[in-house]
Amino acid sequence: MADLFAGLDPAAPPDPLPAPDAPLADRLRPRALDEVVGQDHLTGAEGAIGRMVAAGRLSSMILWGPPGTGKTTIARLLAQAVGLRFAAISAVFSGVADLKKAFAEARDHARLGKRTLLFVDEIHRFNRAQQDGFLPYVEDGTVTLVGATTENPSFELNAALLSRAQVLILHRLDRAALEQLIARAETEVARALPLDAAARDALVASADGDGRFLLNQVETLFSVDLPAPLDPAGLSSFLQRRVAVYDKDREGHYNLISALHKSIRGSDPQAALYYLARMLTAGEEPLYLLRRLTRAAVEDIGLADPQALAQCLAAKEAYDFLGSPEGELAIAQACVYLATAPKSNAVYAAQKAAWKVARETGSLMPPANILNAPTKLMKQIGYGANYEYDHDSEGGFSGANYWPDELPPQRFYAPTDRGYEKRVAERLAWWDERRHAHRD
Repeated sequence: MADLFAGLDPAAPPDPLPAPDAPLADRLRPRALDEVVGQDHLTGAEGAIGRMVAAGRLSSMILWGPPGTGKTTIARLLAQAVGLRFAAISAVFSGVADLKKAFAEARDHARLGKRTLLFVDEIHRFNRAQQDGFLPYVEDGTVTLVGATTENPSFELNAALLSRAQVLILHRLDRAALEQLIARAETEVARALPLDAAARDALVASADGDGRFLLNQVETLFSVDLPAPLDPAGLSSFLQRRVAVYDKDREGHYNLISALHKSIRGSDPQAALYYLARMLTAGEEPLYLLRRLTRAAVEDIGLADPQALAQCLAAKEAYDFLGSPEGELAIAQACVYLATAPKSNAVYAAQKAAWKVARETGSLMPPANILNAPTKLMKQIGYGANYEYDHDSEGGFSGANYWPDELPPQRFYAPTDRGYEKRVAERLAWWDERRHAHRD
């Protein structure tokens, strides 16, 4: 009898044990979901993955999280836990032909009663059309899609694909999870890490939540014989410093600039300096940060402190003159000035309100008394008639009407009682009183 499965790869068996000389990260790769560290909110009994495994049925999902948090491992263990065939492709190295082949193989296995978990690493790198290609195979159950991404799915994935997959967020590994990985590594090699307590803490901090990076560093430390445990300074010179994870056109960029702006708005100069430093040390363009500081000056401070805008523009001039790194001190000064300045968004709110009314009211003619009358005809029809020259009025204020006849006076700008705006509010109140007296 012909073999019905001839030519088809069988369901992937559990991964064989790695060789003794395999990289440490491979030797410590979890063999079951309960060995995954740092993601108990997903893999635990009450987590989304834990409940799906208990039910024996998976839905398509997108695993979103930083590098080194276990996305690939979880996908492989999921297939193993519910008895699905595991197939994997990477959007970095795969194209349309690879996708078609993967779907065809999954369909062939489905006809024979074996469903496929298709793991797509870096799924956000597929373009919109390629992402649309997944839809029919996900909808008809040919594959259970598990995509992995380090980028915000809301920005990078099609809405149609997102509607058919559950987004599960993996956390960067915390200190306890990273310490657990170190302990497993020490058990694996049967000796303690050659670091003192302070250096051990520094090593954990340097991993920045990335378990794979941490294990690679640990393996490097185990690969040499050190005469004595290293202190933090010795560790720093022995290991290459980790570069901050920061993509200037990705979500990390927008998260940090949002945090910087909101820290300034919330009058926390310490937090504002921290986020400014995070961006500058990661390679952000200083002029971009100066533009954002200037935006904060006019949006969140405004006339509560008119010097805020001047400080930002002066910082830009200083940076242009000094360059980096000296000019970055001027950026820091502007940042601290903004965070410690009195706050008002009154001008920002007034601008939005004025623009709204301008769009709604169209091309209303200003009142005739404030129109110029350069010709005789214009004078005859009333342009400029009865115009009151404010400098000839008592107090330099006439109280005349400047609004179109069809539009009653509006109130867009309402100054606060903070900083310089308190004086502006007093001045406006005095003018309003004189204006009402003039009309009466």
